[in-house]
Amino acid sequence: MIGGPLDRVVRSVTDHNRIVLLVMLVVCAGVIGGITQLDTGQTNSTDSDAFGDTTVAQKADYIQQHYGDVGSNNVTYSNVYVRSTDGNVLTKESLLASLEYQREVRANESVAGALTDDGGVTGVENVVATQLAGDRDASLDEQVAALEAASESDVRAVVENTFTEGSPALRLLPNTYEPGTATAESRRTVFAFTTAEGANNFRPPADAQRTLYEATDDRGGAEFFTVGQHAQQGYSQQVWADTTELILPSALLLILAVLGFAYRDLVDVVVGFFGVVVSVLCMFGILGWLGIPAGVTMIIGPVLITGLSIDYGLHVFMRYREQRGEGEGIREPMYRSLSSVGVALLLVTITAAVGFLANLTSPLAIIRQLGIGITLGVVSAFVVFTTLVPALKVSIDGLLERVGLDRRKAPLGRGRYLAPVLGAGVRAARVAAPVVIVVAVLAGAGGAAAWSDLDRQGYQTSEEVADWKTNLPGPLAWEAVETEWYQNDRYVDDRFQAESESQRYTMILIEGEVTDPAALERVQRATADAAERDAVFSRSGSVPVVSPLSVMERVAAQDEEFAAVLADADTDGDGVPDRNVGGVYDALYEANPEQAGRVVERTDDEYRTMRMLVPVEQGLQVDDRAAAMHGIADVAEGDGEYTATAVGQATFSNAELGQMADGIVRTMLIALGVIALVLALVYRLTGGSATLGVLTVVPIALVIGLVLAGMYLTNTPVTLLTALLLSLAVGLGVDYNIHISDRFAQELSRGDDPITALQTAVTGTGGALLGSTLTSGGAFATLLLHTSPQLRSFGMLVVLALSLSFLVSVFVFPSMLLLWARRTGHASEVSRGAVVGASDD
Repeated sequence: MIGGPLDRVVRSVTDHNRIVLLVMLVVCAGVIGGITQLDTGQTNSTDSDAFGDTTVAQKADYIQQHYGDVGSNNVTYSNVYVRSTDGNVLTKESLLASLEYQREVRANESVAGALTDDGGVTGVENVVATQLAGDRDASLDEQVAALEAASESDVRAVVENTFTEGSPALRLLPNTYEPGTATAESRRTVFAFTTAEGANNFRPPADAQRTLYEATDDRGGAEFFTVGQHAQQGYSQQVWADTTELILPSALLLILAVLGFAYRDLVDVVVGFFGVVVSVLCMFGILGWLGIPAGVTMIIGPVLITGLSIDYGLHVFMRYREQRGEGEGIREPMYRSLSSVGVALLLVTITAAVGFLANLTSPLAIIRQLGIGITLGVVSAFVVFTTLVPALKVSIDGLLERVGLDRRKAPLGRGRYLAPVLGAGVRAARVAAPVVIVVAVLAGAGGAAAWSDLDRQGYQTSEEVADWKTNLPGPLAWEAVETEWYQNDRYVDDRFQAESESQRYTMILIEGEVTDPAALERVQRATADAAERDAVFSRSGSVPVVSPLSVMERVAAQDEEFAAVLADADTDGDGVPDRNVGGVYDALYEANPEQAGRVVERTDDEYRTMRMLVPVEQGLQVDDRAAAMHGIADVAEGDGEYTATAVGQATFSNAELGQMADGIVRTMLIALGVIALVLALVYRLTGGSATLGVLTVVPIALVIGLVLAGMYLTNTPVTLLTALLLSLAVGLGVDYNIHISDRFAQELSRGDDPITALQTAVTGTGGALLGSTLTSGGAFATLLLHTSPQLRSFGMLVVLALSLSFLVSVFVFPSMLLLWARRTGHASEVSRGAVVGASDD
């Protein structure tokens, strides 16, 4: 039993159930009203405020300081693509159609007002038309007039002479375009928009994007399209529709089916499920009132809080069934039930909150928000299932019994079938407790050892939906993801580079004695290596790597004086200076300081570093790109003579994930330590044994090790979401052990010997744990139906964590408790009576 404030709350719930019910309905309605204020926007998964100490981040800062063109924070780009239906978008008619498109969208203030000061629009049509007009600054009307006046042969000649090998304008054309020709299957026009200074925006202005999207159609025998957020809207709606038509109904059916099995009573199913719905809605309501973005909580939150709420309800209802004897009323058994499980539920809430709030140490905003959201949901579930649901249960049962319906039901776990199964852990403890513990510890340690061998990915991607999902009956069938937007997006990724230089290139920073001819030889080898890699963008078999060597070649073609210096330094004629490298750099800076400054750092008249800019394929997975870029850096580095670091979006992602993975262990240790302290203090105050509280945490370490083993065996990578699973394992798994150890301590305090106490705890509380595992596991198992591989992996691992938590608490933890009882000198383990047996229900 419990005393103090919690006891008074419990007494009020049972003695004044109608008043409590009314008050809680009003309070919950007010809390749920916050949903109208909920921010459902998705936080960018790469948002981070603590990834400044990785090597990649430090080198990026160095590049920004000494080269200065990593990217602009206040300019974003939006592309409009043109694809020909007859095979050529470089005709006069097609180019005129693009200029007319520009004229139409520029007439809208949302576009015109957001373009950068330099005009903000660059396309093949502009390059050709300004040359025909003889004025690089020609207005749009002047460009149209010049292009209209030109003949087809004039247009063709300008195209062939402009888009030659090495021309920066080639970025406007696909990698299938042959430089120097007048035929291309597609092209693009780039709109550069100004965003607020320091706003760190990732997207162009929404209204401008919408205008660009809505103006696209077939013009001049070509298809115009965009792949921005508005073009993607139909795809997103389809994925959401598939989710709501398959995931949510499946989860609901599984939950109701398991609740029906656990409760075997329609009224209890309805009351319990009502509490689940209220708990989930309260979580979102609180997020809305506090102004905390929901983010990924919109997806994971309902499933997780549903599982926890069902767990709370099962423990309250099953303990009530145990407590109610023949001839007893409703209020007193419910009071004893809440009194018995109240401390356990409170501890579960506190420890689960600690586990989830441990994610506040994460540098990723999306993870921090999820930790806060789930914690609020756990607190909501605790309040609802210790006040609203018991009051509703007492009220409904009282009403039904007044009309002659008996509301006495048998608890799950005491039947003839489940009792022997749940009691197997007690029998094993009685016969060979040390052996059980040693085997479990070895298995957990083996899993923990697999941590360093797990693959690490920023995120998982998938391009296909499994055949069986598309063959489901009726509305449950997933639609293939090959929508028009999806096909266009794949097309763009396969053929075009990103417009932003920070996205288009991965930079290889080379440090060391860069005036030594050997340094340029390393650059030559790294360039050759890049040409052999699939992750490197190529055009007509040529890889447009920007390096000191490529810049020297380009400048030499335009400056005879520099060409003479370069030729004199290149004694063997292979294009690589093998003497007087410092002098070559001096001449390069004199001939073209802008181009020289892109690839060679000169500080205080000393040449300290150089860099390569390697173009990357956009259509590959982040990890494939990162591995390729690190490989090129290794070639540039050689045998340790130089230090070469790959700096780009993909290598940033991998470095950040590596840092996050390293922080996971620290976070978990902190969470387990805090939980152990809390439990030790509470168990000391309520049961007189701090060691029992500490012991309750030990099985969670085993569960984490076993989950890691499962990840290793299933080749599941560590991602942002699967990393979060480890904190969820702490938050969810400790629940099971608290209920077992708390019930065990209660039975010991009543005078039972350890074996009898264990049997009562495992068969009584274990039934509720089984129901909770089945419902929570079933809810998360529905994520296996999702198209997202990240959510599938997350769902699979949560099911694994829940199942292992149940198995460890019922079949391993009893052995630990028995040895603890022996060490602490409790009553003889020889039962004073028969072990609790099965009832005939």
